[in-house]
Amino acid sequence: MSLVLGIETSCDETGAGLVRDGVLLGEGLASSADEHARFGGVVPEVAARAHVSAVTPMVRAAVEAAGVSLSDVDAVAVTAGPGLSPALHVGVAAAKAYAAALDVPLYGVHHLAGHAAVDVLEHGPLPDRCVCLIVSGGHTSLLALGDLARDPVEHLGDTVDDAAGEAFDKVARLLGLPYPGGPSVSRAALDGDPAAIAFPRPMTGPRDAAFGFSFSGLKTAVARHVEAAQDAGRAVPVPDVAASFQMAVVDVLVRKALRACAERGADTLLMVGGVAANRVLRTEMERACAAAGITLRVPVPRLCTDNGAMIAALGDLLVRDGVAPAGLAGTAVPTVPLTGATITFLPATGEAAEYPLPVVPHAAAGSIIAP
Repeated sequence: MSLVLGIETSCDETGAGLVRDGVLLGEGLASSADEHARFGGVVPEVAARAHVSAVTPMVRAAVEAAGVSLSDVDAVAVTAGPGLSPALHVGVAAAKAYAAALDVPLYGVHHLAGHAAVDVLEHGPLPDRCVCLIVSGGHTSLLALGDLARDPVEHLGDTVDDAAGEAFDKVARLLGLPYPGGPSVSRAALDGDPAAIAFPRPMTGPRDAAFGFSFSGLKTAVARHVEAAQDAGRAVPVPDVAASFQMAVVDVLVRKALRACAERGADTLLMVGGVAANRVLRTEMERACAAAGITLRVPVPRLCTDNGAMIAALGDLLVRDGVAPAGLAGTAVPTVPLTGATITFLPATGEAAEYPLPVVPHAAAGSIIAP
């Protein structure tokens, strides 16, 4: 059984995980969210430099938690895209260095496929008929999944503008709530009435794409409500706005996910991504799935957000399925659609050299190499 090291650096979390035969043995996770808070969002260069400092310590933390040696690693998997280009370059360079130093195969994998794969660590292999709702800061999609390692991913519907998590961040800024916006809106909503304001449920009309998403108009509706209160000299009812906005998003996600399961004849719904950690979304989706006789699979909240365990889990599936590795040539692919688990590296350019790269210990020889 192979031990797979996974590395994740697509945004502002630096993650490392170790998985063997579907079991998570150890992980390490660092976040630079506090460094981005004063900017109101993620700054790619700041994220990249945080990854430079954190990637080797997070790998070390995963190794120590697993009670293994780095020399025990049999393969390395890394998020090759999509994500912030400077951030991805750091992770890919580090992964290539580990793979070269350990003389093991390297897999470049799709970030979103990793989100789906992480659920396997808790709930086992996915069933043959499975609909997946990916809901995160940059992506909101409904997918039909088969064998994650080998089968192509079928897109049932995607967002045409803002993703759900992006809408949470923008609404947080409108309400003067701190970054990151998703948790801030959810906390504010705890004291609000989700029925206080009748915000629209976008793309749920009879002529709309059944499985498509659009949250830009909902964000605009919130902005107009806030502006109207301010223009009238009234205090903005932040908790009610937050709760009503959150419920509008949740209603759309639940409605479309259940419809996709019904039309595809799927008896299992997999919900993944950072927004899947939202308590109200989890509660409402559980209630709806139970009523419809659908099995809901959702990772524990800490594995919904970006982490190294999900990349190790996907790498583990690829290794066990005998999928060919990527090799060491090339670099990250910042913009790439989800068509399958693996990504072909782009030809290397000078961009990756703009950022200082981590120093990675050569486990076997005890020397130090710089990727």
